[in-house]
Parts: sequence; C-alpha cells; structure tokens
Amino acid sequence: MKILAISGSARKASTNTALLSAIQSRVPEGVEVFIFDQLHTLPVFSPDLEGESTPLAVRNFIDLIATADGIIISSPEYVRAIPGGLKNAIDWMVSRYEVIGKNIALVHASHRGDDMLASLRLVLATVSENFQEDIFLRVPLIGKLPKEIDTFIQETDYEKEVMTFISRFMDSVSGFDQ
Repeated sequence: MKILAISGSARKASTNTALLSAIQSRVPEGVEVFIFDQLHTLPVFSPDLEGESTPLAVRNFIDLIATADGIIISSPEYVRAIPGGLKNAIDWMVSRYEVIGKNIALVHASHRGDDMLASLRLVLATVSENFQEDIFLRVPLIGKLPKEIDTFIQETDYEKEVMTFISRFMDSVSGFDQ
C-alpha cells in the first residue's frame, strides 16, 4: 500500500510535516508513506498550463497522486483559511482524474484551526467522493519543535490516537471500512 502524505506547510521546521513523519514511522510493514513537503515548487495554477504545457513539478506531483492508494493531508491554518500553497496544489488536482476516488483523510497539528478545517473538508469532499471526514487526527503541537514531536507522541495518550488513525485509514484504503 502506498500513501501520499501532503504537508500543507511551506515551513522547513513544520509541525505538520513532523506529524506526518511520526505517522510514517508508525505504519505497519508493507505500507509505504511518501511525504510531499514541496508545495512551494508548484507554480500558480492556470488552466493555460494544463495538458502538454503542464510544468514538470506539477506532473511529478500528479504522478505521486496517481500511484498513491490513499492521501493524508496535514495543514496549518493561515488567517482562518487554507494556506495558499495547499489550495494551489488542490487546484492542480481538480480538473484531473488521478485524485478521483482516492481515500483522503486529514490530520492537524494544532488545537485551533476549525475554520480552515471546515473549508478544507468542503474542498476535499468536492475533489474526491472518498474523502474520509470521520477519520481525523488532531494532535496539539503548537510550541513544539519538530524534533520533539515523535517523543511527545510516544510519551502521551496521543500514541494510541495516532495508531487508531493509521489503522482506520489503512482499513478505509483497503476497503474494509466501506
């Protein structure tokens, strides 16, 4: 099973990327998680750049989506909204077929951000009929350094929540949750 984990943060020291890394280190054998933390490399979406004119960075991103069995997205909230880089990446997906039918779930590295999450849920439910709104993980990581996050999860009740999220998402991707 291949899972694409998309970090909605362009920050190098991102808690969202670190949360995805913590998930990556806990998946069972036979599951491969690739973390995409390069939203800043995607040009601004334009319908004029689709088809044969699609930029290489976008083609590579779309190839990752095409080969993934499921997608996990972790995103910060920017001014109560979806960060521009993540929204841009989603815009590149909209007129394509690769994301259609993909199981998608959200994780969130903050105790706040409900407005962004509501908006992102609406967008993702529009992009894929298999957006798994009920499979969600929230770990309050504000103020933590990325290098502290794995230990924080391991030493708290969040370890169980992370493992439950992984299990539920893997089941949905495998078709056991339907």
